[in-house]
Amino acid sequence: MSAAEKSGARGTMLEEDTDQNYENVLAEIQSFELPIEATLRSVYDDQPNAHKKFMEKLDACIRNHDKEIEKMCNFHHQGFVDAITELLKVRTDAEKLKVQVTDTNRRFQDAGKEIIIQTEDIIRCRIQQRNIITVVEKLQLCLPVLEMYSKLKEQMDAKRYYSALKTMELLENVYFPRVSQYRFCQLMIENLPKLREDIKEISMSDLKDFLESIRKHSDKIGETAMKQAQQQKIFSVALQKQNNVKFGKNMYINHDRIPEEKNEIVLKYVLEEEDENEEEVLTVQDLVDFSPVYRCLHIYSVLGDEETFENYYRKQRKKQARLVLQPQSNMHETVDGYRRYFTQIVGFFVVEDHILHVTQGLVTRAYTDELWNMALSKIIAVLRAHSSYCTDPDLVLELKNLIVIFADTLQGYGFPVNRLFDLLFEIRDQYNETLLKKWAGVFRDIFEEDNYSPIPIVSEEEYKIVISKFPFQDPDLEKQSFPKKFPMSQSVPHIYIQVKEFIYASLKFSESLHRSSTEIDDMLRKSTNLLLTRTLSSCLLNLIRKPHMGLAELVQIIINTTHLEQACKYLEDFITNITNISQETVHTTRLYGLSTFKDARHAAEGEIYTKLNQKIDEFVQLADYDWTMSEPDGRASGYLMDLINFLRSIFQVFTHLPGKVAQTACMSACQHLSTSLMQMLLDSELKQISMGAVQQFNLDVIQCELFASSEPVPGFQGDTLQLAFIDLRQYAS
Repeated sequence: MSAAEKSGARGTMLEEDTDQNYENVLAEIQSFELPIEATLRSVYDDQPNAHKKFMEKLDACIRNHDKEIEKMCNFHHQGFVDAITELLKVRTDAEKLKVQVTDTNRRFQDAGKEIIIQTEDIIRCRIQQRNIITVVEKLQLCLPVLEMYSKLKEQMDAKRYYSALKTMELLENVYFPRVSQYRFCQLMIENLPKLREDIKEISMSDLKDFLESIRKHSDKIGETAMKQAQQQKIFSVALQKQNNVKFGKNMYINHDRIPEEKNEIVLKYVLEEEDENEEEVLTVQDLVDFSPVYRCLHIYSVLGDEETFENYYRKQRKKQARLVLQPQSNMHETVDGYRRYFTQIVGFFVVEDHILHVTQGLVTRAYTDELWNMALSKIIAVLRAHSSYCTDPDLVLELKNLIVIFADTLQGYGFPVNRLFDLLFEIRDQYNETLLKKWAGVFRDIFEEDNYSPIPIVSEEEYKIVISKFPFQDPDLEKQSFPKKFPMSQSVPHIYIQVKEFIYASLKFSESLHRSSTEIDDMLRKSTNLLLTRTLSSCLLNLIRKPHMGLAELVQIIINTTHLEQACKYLEDFITNITNISQETVHTTRLYGLSTFKDARHAAEGEIYTKLNQKIDEFVQLADYDWTMSEPDGRASGYLMDLINFLRSIFQVFTHLPGKVAQTACMSACQHLSTSLMQMLLDSELKQISMGAVQQFNLDVIQCELFASSEPVPGFQGDTLQLAFIDLRQYAS
């Protein structure tokens, strides 16, 4: 094929391809797939004059479509005409329908206005209802908060501060977080700290009032506690006595056994008294309202400030302790002063003990022990100082009883009281001193009232009365008929009774000291020895040395001391029966009555010798010798005869004295008379003596020798008494 043909064929093929492409483009355009920019761009980008060709293709396509439309319209024209005809027919009906629809619409609009109004009301009500529900929900959320806050106010008004603090905690932790967005909640939250401070101030004020109240009522609290301790002690002692009787332990008073029935009566009486007072027993809770302390402690615990409260309470109580321990200046004058002092201290520590056991940590055992040790040192110092002023043994004994009750009471509350009992031993020595002073006065009164004559007895009843007071045994006297006489005077049974009373008084102090019977026995014997060796001995010596005491009185004193010395063994038995400690015990102290009364007798004997010599001197001073007389009178001098008669009467009184005492007195009197007469002869002022005077003096010496040979006091051997005048005989011859 030639090139022209090839070129023509190639051109034909290109045209066919181009036409096919335009067909495809038109197909895409008719498909209404947007966008068509890319499709149109492909038409213009293929070759030159593509636009013109495309437009031609497009016009051809449009003409084809118009033809198809025209065919279709021609096909459907009759139907269209029929449809229009039908529409014209229904036009009148459509207008009538329009009028009816318009009228119906108007009627519907008129009828719907009321519905719209009601609907709007319903909508408004629904909105209100929703708002109310919302408000109710919010109020239900707020009401518990308001109720709790109102409850808080009521608790504050009712002074229930601990409950109020708990309510505050509940508000802060539970209720306020739910309504924290509201302004009233913020106001409440801001008000709580102020309420807490108010509660702290009010609680502290209540605590101060409480501290002031217990300071004022400490004595009443202590009095009640001491009374209860005393009642318990009385009951225990009565029960112990009954048990002692049941086990055969006998106690003796005045040599008589206390019957078992008496112990049972005592115990029954104590039990009845306990029953009567049982309803009246008051505790510290009955006397003191501790609620302020509990409230304040709980409040400060809740507030987390418990340490501040504890420090304040302890500080104030220490101040009160110092005030309580400060005694009054005249406390030692009456027992009421001591009682008030003890009751206040007991009341103070009873309160502290109660606080210790009912609270946790407010006070501790270490704190109370420290406070008690401080108080105990002060108490001992005060008692030691004030008791030294006491001169009345009854007051000292009452002080001892108060100290024992005081110690027993506080020991019952767990406080150590050993130092108080040690103090009692110091006070016991002072008590013994006051007893000795008191009994010194008693002995002096007895001696002053005594007539220093043997006790006359005219009947059996009087005899038994004396025997019941004094342990006197004399078979010979018992055999004598009435009337008769005891050898001792009235002072002897009185002294014996008073010594027993002294033992009783000393025993009273030894009771309740928590000491063994051996220690009590030793204390009784030592104090009795002091009474005998110091007080009674001193009174006897002072009595013997009194100028108005005559020879007969001195003789009676010697007789009295002899019987008192013999009665000492009965006093030892008396102490033994009280303490049930045998005298055979190794460490038992003996009574020193033997030495006491022996010294008194020796003093009385010496005083007898002295007074007898003085009396002889008085008679001798009456001598009126005429040393120049020419003849003697023929009889002894009158003064000498009176002296001899006096000596005979005196020596008859000496018959009740021990033999050696009477013999010594007689020998001493004779020797003193001999010496006195000899001094008359040897007087330096005597210049000369006549024979008549010598003979007269010799008559007097003869009477002295006759008196000596008459044995005025029995017991001298041979001429022993006459030897007293042998030197005088030599001068008289």
